[in-house]
Amino acid sequence: MRLRGVILLMPLVLAAGLALWLWGGGGMDRLAVWAAGEQREAQNAIARAVRAIKQGEGGALFGLMSVAFLYGVFHAAGPGHGKLLIGGYGLGRVVPALRLAGLALVSSLAQSLSAVLMVAAGIGLLSWTRTQVTGLADGVLSLASYLAVAAIGLWLVWRGARGLLHRGAHGPAHGHDHPQLHDAGHDSVHHAGHDHTCTHAHGPTPEQAAQVHSFRDALMLIGAVAIRPCTGALFLLIVTWRMDIFAAGIAGTFAMGLGTASITVAAALAAVWLRQGTLDRLRAGLTGAGTAARLAALTELCAGALVALTAFSLALRLV
Repeated sequence: MRLRGVILLMPLVLAAGLALWLWGGGGMDRLAVWAAGEQREAQNAIARAVRAIKQGEGGALFGLMSVAFLYGVFHAAGPGHGKLLIGGYGLGRVVPALRLAGLALVSSLAQSLSAVLMVAAGIGLLSWTRTQVTGLADGVLSLASYLAVAAIGLWLVWRGARGLLHRGAHGPAHGHDHPQLHDAGHDSVHHAGHDHTCTHAHGPTPEQAAQVHSFRDALMLIGAVAIRPCTGALFLLIVTWRMDIFAAGIAGTFAMGLGTASITVAAALAAVWLRQGTLDRLRAGLTGAGTAARLAALTELCAGALVALTAFSLALRLV
């Protein structure tokens, strides 16, 4: 039994080691340098593809979308808040893999949409310069996005701490809203977004309230990611606007969003796999619902703390 527990904990140990390397061993900075270099190469290729479209070369639009997709991959591979938020949420909360992956996809595409709207409003309606548009994105919107991600992390910490305190004082609660108290295989919530309700509760949670909570969670996660458009997308949209091929810029921007989504979806699936393969199995093997409930609350607290601390550290770089 002890050997089985060690085996179950191995993925968590590896994940903790990766986190220590990223935030304590300089891995984050190395990853940022690599990703920035790859993005510069992809951005140069994007500029060449845009010129080819303007000159009417065949296949140029497909070439633009291909390099824009790669730019999105490199952009998401570097330090950022999208995969951090989606991965942390999936680790801290019981969310089906397909639902979380779908939310990761929607968040990335919503970020592309926000870039399109920002350029259309800033350049088209307000006659802003490129510097003004990108300055807003890199400054105020970046800070707002990181703080929004940190706020969601603190919300997870609060929920986890509340669960630990409540169960420590009263033991397993009955009929209350508690997160993550059942095996992932029994997760049967059928509404869009994320599972915000307790499946451990002995009395059923009203379906309408569950839908409201889930929709609220989804909006928070999507909004925190989408509020800050990708700089590469803004560059592409501004250039294509000036060259009167804005439709090509929009197509490239959403291809870029799909590239970003490839990484965030991978982070979502990895988080769910890590939770189901270790934490859910450990909870299932524990004797007593109270102990399993406390482990669930502690998991949520730790995941939220990781999200909040990382988001704050990224925000401090902008100050």
